[in-house]
Amino acid sequence: MRTPRMPSFGAELDGVLATPAQLAALALTNYGHFTTMLVADGLVRGLALHLARLTRDCRTLFDAALDTGWVRWLVRQAVEHNAEGARAVVVRVTVFDPDLGVPHPGAAARPRVLVTLRPAPGGPPAPLRVRSLRYQRDTPSVKHVGLFGPMLHRRRAQRGGVEDVLFTGPGSRVSEGATWNVGFLDGDRLVWPAAECLPGVTMALLNQVHDGPVAVEPVALDRVPTLRAALATNAAIGVRPLTGIDGVDLPTDPAALGRLRAAYEAVAGEPI
Repeated sequence: MRTPRMPSFGAELDGVLATPAQLAALALTNYGHFTTMLVADGLVRGLALHLARLTRDCRTLFDAALDTGWVRWLVRQAVEHNAEGARAVVVRVTVFDPDLGVPHPGAAARPRVLVTLRPAPGGPPAPLRVRSLRYQRDTPSVKHVGLFGPMLHRRRAQRGGVEDVLFTGPGSRVSEGATWNVGFLDGDRLVWPAAECLPGVTMALLNQVHDGPVAVEPVALDRVPTLRAALATNAAIGVRPLTGIDGVDLPTDPAALGRLRAAYEAVAGEPI
């Protein structure tokens, strides 16, 4: 029996329902960038950080400015049109140029804004078990739409019996998950890996609210089981316990992770 799919939401390009041809251009050229945010009651934690990411990445990929006021209006409209009464939804804002094709990606770009929605996760996230893999995303500092590699390795991990994959670099040093940042509690310190990875919005907010020192330093895989706890973070899941890597159980410290999650959830949202 096939698993029922969640209800679909409309995709709006610059405020108008996107056409199949426009969406096909994104799928076939696969050049653009995005950010994903949780919108609850019209508020977004770290909205200014999401908008700064879109502005920075638009300049990097398209050498173009982005009107963040326009982006906010588009998100408000899409939520009003598509939330279907839901209190909270996950909104993805993708910036791409439907006219920029594979033969001539160096042409002058006119990036446009695609807004899509999906249902927000319900309840606290379940503990996460992963397998490690030496891999680095293309241009890891940009949240771009090139997800083939991460999705391939996530699929292989899931087919192998775990939920996701954790990427490592030289010396088995941890970098990031497929679509999330990884952090650690070492005593009262919140530690992020010193590695090429996406600078996450949730990561930045946790740095602001953590009741203790914050550090960025190399974290080798064999060190992880000696730490107090490990966590996965992104805007959709918040703080998720990471409880196993390559079949090795990790310390969890539910109380410490619970305090960190509570501090994050207490961050005031900004009106979209």
